[in-house]
Amino acid sequence: MAKKQGGRLLSSAGLVNYYESEDRRAVHISPVTVMIVAAAIGIVIYALDIMF
Repeated sequence: MAKKQGGRLLSSAGLVNYYESEDRRAVHISPVTVMIVAAAIGIVIYALDIMF
């Protein structure tokens, strides 16, 4: 059985708690940018597949 310390489980059966942090040194990329880059890479790969 999991032990509790300070109201939080020490072992959470493989589940991970993610806390939102506002680290100013971190790289911030918007979800729209990620989708545009992924689509562009997909189009380039498709074009190369057609050409070769």
